[in-house]
Amino acid sequence: MGFEKFGQISFTAQSKVGDDFVDYLEKGELRGTKCTKCGTTFFPPCAECSNCLSEEMEWIKIEGTGNLISFTEVNYGPTGFENDVPYILALVDFDGVKVFGRFSKDVSTEKLAVGASAKAETVTYEDGQVGYQFLPA
Repeated sequence: MGFEKFGQISFTAQSKVGDDFVDYLEKGELRGTKCTKCGTTFFPPCAECSNCLSEEMEWIKIEGTGNLISFTEVNYGPTGFENDVPYILALVDFDGVKVFGRFSKDVSTEKLAVGASAKAETVTYEDGQVGYQFLPA
């Protein structure tokens, strides 16, 4: 089983980096990629650099605390997420790697502010799917 195991609902079963990405999540690690030629970092991870077109990529850990850049509370969910609302989507900067994702359901918007510290953690859902979420740091 590969990339189709990522997320609560998987709309894409294939990705050039998906199997490795899922393997890292299952090990409790959130990872992106970095081009070894020009140094550009990517999240979600990429197999090719859109900056210099190199295929020489390495995996990088996304760890520690990041800076909350933006967030919003979703009250109307797209297909597959209708029964999951409300939830908080956010963009967090981890030393130049911007990661988009959801905050834990235990966090309310009242506990958040732009500029606050956040951390990412991997999660395994009840059905065995894997993903990640943010928590206040």
